[in-house]
Amino acid sequence: MSAQSNTLQANVKFKAATRVQEALTARIEKRALVWMAERTPRRINSDHLTLLGFVAQFLTGVCYALSRGNRWMLLAATACIALNWLGDSLDGTLARVRQRQRPRYGFYVDHVMDTFGAFFLTGGLALSGYAHPVVAIGLLIAFLMLSIETYLATYTLGQFRLSHGIFGPTEIRILLVLGNIALLFRPVVHLAGRQFRLCDIGGAVAMVAMGAMLVVAAVRHTIQLYNEEKLQ
Repeated sequence: MSAQSNTLQANVKFKAATRVQEALTARIEKRALVWMAERTPRRINSDHLTLLGFVAQFLTGVCYALSRGNRWMLLAATACIALNWLGDSLDGTLARVRQRQRPRYGFYVDHVMDTFGAFFLTGGLALSGYAHPVVAIGLLIAFLMLSIETYLATYTLGQFRLSHGIFGPTEIRILLVLGNIALLFRPVVHLAGRQFRLCDIGGAVAMVAMGAMLVVAAVRHTIQLYNEEKLQ
């Protein structure tokens, strides 16, 4: 059997999951992305945007690491987060607008890039001095665990959930940007008579939130799958 025949057979068997996006900014973001996709030069394709998103996230981590010696690198990190949003959010929209979708390739590459990107971003945060390394590692673990649950649900339920409640990738980026601005002026806070890094407090809250999302999603999906595959 030829390579082309194998590809065609795989494409026939593969069924793209239904995308579910219920985040706070989802509606306005979708309109903005379609508007940009319709005006993107033809020489730019989805792969270029995916690469842009990955490089921008890598550079975000670099900027965080450099902010240890120059706090204004936090502004550079903010600019990189904006570029990451552009590349990571627009690549799929561009493919859909142009009818140039590659569901398996796009899903795989996009989320492998996200995994590496999250490693670089949290690694830079750990080196920044604004967050304790344990907090940065905890954030990475929580992100990866929540991602694993999402990917398993996508495979078993045929539904790719891009958001949990009102929070999606864009909301997380907005919180990162606000956090960067806050760190410029108040990197340390006082609670109950003790001094804490602002980033450590924010990181702890984020870990608890992601942990709660993971538990809720895991319980809901387990019940759903149990009911759909009851043994007679």
